[in-house]
Parts: sequence; structure tokens; C-alpha cells
Amino acid sequence: MRVIVTGGNSGVGAATATALAVLGHDVMIACRDVDKAQRVAVEMPGNIEVRSLDLADLASVRTFADSVETVDVLVNNAGVMGMPLTRTVDGFEAHMGINHLGHFALTCLLGERIKDRVVSVASATYLFTHLDLADLNWHTRKYSKWAAYGQSKLANLLFVRELANRGVRAYASDPGATDTDITRSMGMGEHQRIRKLLHTPAQGARASLEAVTTDLPTGTYLAPRFNQLGAPTVTKLRPKAVDPAMARRLWELSAELTGCDWAI
Repeated sequence: MRVIVTGGNSGVGAATATALAVLGHDVMIACRDVDKAQRVAVEMPGNIEVRSLDLADLASVRTFADSVETVDVLVNNAGVMGMPLTRTVDGFEAHMGINHLGHFALTCLLGERIKDRVVSVASATYLFTHLDLADLNWHTRKYSKWAAYGQSKLANLLFVRELANRGVRAYASDPGATDTDITRSMGMGEHQRIRKLLHTPAQGARASLEAVTTDLPTGTYLAPRFNQLGAPTVTKLRPKAVDPAMARRLWELSAELTGCDWAI
């Protein structure tokens, strides 16, 4: 299969890309830091291609999508976490703009060129927040970087739900607590005892890898057996992550904000 992995130059994304290449799939790493990705790709086995994609810039997303002829699986893996209030090129709050809206635009622009499925990497942090569609990009609310991250992950889950509702094969995966650049930058992996408890990137990639090949029903959520730790298993989502009305409204708002839609 031909697989695109966004953010495949580090962490869980790199582990996902590596494992897919080992299995014989053609893998395209799509990321902002092309030089870093090329250095990483040299160490990967199999057929690896690197292309530029900046999810914080819709013009870059369009340019990248225009360059893709066809793809079997799109893995929406790239993401940011715990950022101070920052805005993308298009004025979106960075967590929502990169983690959700950039991937929404990419998925819709590729549209029917995605031949098999979409996999979106989510997070259990969705449990602690709710979406505010009236202020999706934090223009009027008091900003919270953790709430912003959690809401972007809830948006990922609702996006998967709406894709499934529209007949697209789509899955959500959750790496759990994983020792990557993101967690280390948050101070979560500094203490050796804590780091020993975290998943390795390869362990964190297990849910996405299962989602790439599973025959489970579209819309399935694969997450660690013990919430943040353990092998992936089918996990029931809270009602707010599968609310059909909210999923449809988020899709409509995302299409309006990005100027991208997929008439499935």
C-alpha cells in the first residue's frame, strides 16, 4: 500500500513510518522540517519518500495535496501540544489549526484519491474538555493551552465520526503516554523513573499500525488497554466524541474556515 504519515519525521510518526516500511508499504513522510525528515528517512528501511507539508499554512496544505496522485491510507499523525497562545498563518489557534483544521483540509483536498482509509491520532485528553464551536479558535475565551490541546483532540475524534457517518473508512488511534519530543518538552519525561513507565515511540505507534490494517468497523477507536498504557484495544468513546449533530456541525464549520470540503 501507499501510505502518507504526517509528522513522520519524529516520535510516534517516525515509528509508524518505519514499521510500515518494514512491512513493505511505500511510505511518504509529510512534514514541515524536510531536512530532519530526510536525515531520519536515511535510517529507515524500504521505500520512503519525504515531502514538505506545513499544517499551519493552508497554502502549503493545498500545494502538498495537489502533488499527490493517489494514496491508500492517510495517517493524520502530526500534532502540537501545550503551546502558548499562537496563531497559524491563517489565524487559527495553533492546536486547533494544526491538529484538526490542517488535517481536515488535507483529508478533504485529497478526497477520492484516498483509496482505503483515514487514520487520525487522537488522545484521551478529550475526556476533560468540550468543544466551543462559537469560539473554536479562542478569540474571546480565556486561553488555556491544555484545554486547547484537549479540544483539538476531541475535534479529531468527531472528524473520524463524521467521516464514518459519510461512508469513509476511518479510524482513531491513541498512542497513550509515550516518551517523545512532545512529552520531554513538557517535562514529563525528565525523571528516569517516569520515563521507564512511558511507552516507547514504537509502542505508541501500535494503535496506528493496527488501524492501518484492521477490518474492524469504520469509526473504531483503538487506545491503550489501561487508558494511557498497554497494548491497543477497541475502546468505547464518551458520547461527546461520537455525537452525530456535533460532528456534523464541526465539519460544516471546519469547511467554512478552511475553504475545503469533501462532497462524499
